[in-house]
Amino acid sequence: MKKALFTILVLSLAACSGVPKDINEDKVFFEFDSAHISEESRENLEKQSLYMKKNPGKNITLEGHCDERGSVEYNLALGALRAGNAAHVLIRDGIEPERIKTISYGKERPQYLGTGEEVWAKNRNSTTVVDE
Repeated sequence: MKKALFTILVLSLAACSGVPKDINEDKVFFEFDSAHISEESRENLEKQSLYMKKNPGKNITLEGHCDERGSVEYNLALGALRAGNAAHVLIRDGIEPERIKTISYGKERPQYLGTGEEVWAKNRNSTTVVDE
């Protein structure tokens, strides 16, 4: 009986721990013309870090994306900063740098089609892809 209660307690704590079951396609979003990690984005990345710690065999690629405004070169650089800043949060939280790759797609691979602030806001992100 004690063993069953202990097992239930452990499983309950694990469920409440905030460790996501999957982080593939998780996104953190950025303001216009910025690579600053907001508090909300930092919290999301900290959850991703918990996943990485619980799954030491998994590696990820952080994809930096931008909206359609600005030059190709500018957006490639901004996308690289966004992915890099997201990686730095994970690394500071104890994830080994060799488990994280970054790539910038700038505005060349929009994830959401259309124009206007609602679509642009969705495309300003760093997307986490779990490597297979």
